[in-house]
Amino acid sequence: MGLHARPGQRAFRRLKRKQSILYGDLMRNKRQQRGKPPVEALNTGTGKQAAASPAGFEAFSFGDPTPVLDSAEVLDCFECWLNGKWYEPPLSFAGLAKSFNASVHHSSAIYFKANILTDTFVPNKYLSREAFKRLALDFLTFGNAYPERRTSRSGLTLQINHSLAKYMRRGREPDSYFFVNGSTPEYEFPRGSIFQLMEPDINQEMYGIPQYLSALQSAWLNEAATLFRRKYYKNGSHAGFVFYMTDAKANNDDVMKIRKAIHESKGPGNFRNLFMYSPGGNKDGIQILPVSDVAAKDEFFNIKGVTRDDVLAAHRVPPQLMGIMPSNAGGFGAVEPAARVFARNELVPLQTQFLAINDWLGQEVVRFNKYELITGEGNKQ
Repeated sequence: MGLHARPGQRAFRRLKRKQSILYGDLMRNKRQQRGKPPVEALNTGTGKQAAASPAGFEAFSFGDPTPVLDSAEVLDCFECWLNGKWYEPPLSFAGLAKSFNASVHHSSAIYFKANILTDTFVPNKYLSREAFKRLALDFLTFGNAYPERRTSRSGLTLQINHSLAKYMRRGREPDSYFFVNGSTPEYEFPRGSIFQLMEPDINQEMYGIPQYLSALQSAWLNEAATLFRRKYYKNGSHAGFVFYMTDAKANNDDVMKIRKAIHESKGPGNFRNLFMYSPGGNKDGIQILPVSDVAAKDEFFNIKGVTRDDVLAAHRVPPQLMGIMPSNAGGFGAVEPAARVFARNELVPLQTQFLAINDWLGQEVVRFNKYELITGEGNKQ
């Protein structure tokens, strides 16, 4: 019996070990709360005790997990969604229509090219000038244009009409197109009556994509800056100030008169001059402290200028042809050379794209005159 512990002694020893473990954990937590390292951290590999570092403030900031492919790139891996009858566009045509008037330079550049195309277009009995301008405006805005052929009972072409590209959808079956506007039942055009003139896209082949797509962010920023500036002036923040008066010479009657004069300066006829007479007063007894700077440190003019240049670069329209006043002394250069370069590099390729309608019909219904400039003497160049 002397070599073996009794059952009561073994239970007592187990209880003591548990108490020792709990006590050690309690002391370790207290050391950590006081900023001291635990006992295990004080022993280094050489058996020496490391110096305890004082407690300090630490701050960690981690960003959101960044996927290898974000949402925009993932969408490039898919084709246009098929809902059973037609393919949905790769981007919102309604959003492109709303963005048309987001920036004055964006819509003006589109109208400028559409007007030149319409001016050089030769109308005929099949395609009128009005219908062609609608096709050109749709093509420049949405990257798609849909001329519709109206035929006689014998199958001869009578007229080429315009179908709104915003509501046109390409069907699942070959050469099938639907008109979908959301408010009325969809309408399927007869096979062979619709031709899709499209600006090619690198991600899909169902719909065209406008070439200015990369400049939409700049157009939206231009719109946001304009709306902010308009609200800024409408709110009246540009006229705010604090009339600070510390002159001991002024009494309560004088203060009330000044208060009444400032109050009556609001409304129509505001920004009136205020005369203040204080004989023997201090130099800094009356001060005007503006609440907000009139210049408004919001980089408004820089934003307008940079976004304008981005939009015009996307449309490839020279600024002197848009009626923009130069802000530098050198200006933008001569107008006539810029117009000739624009006509050769931008207008001629656009005209060539519209000639595809002739290949579809098998006859010439689209023809353009040469773009010419008339000088001051009446000579053409």
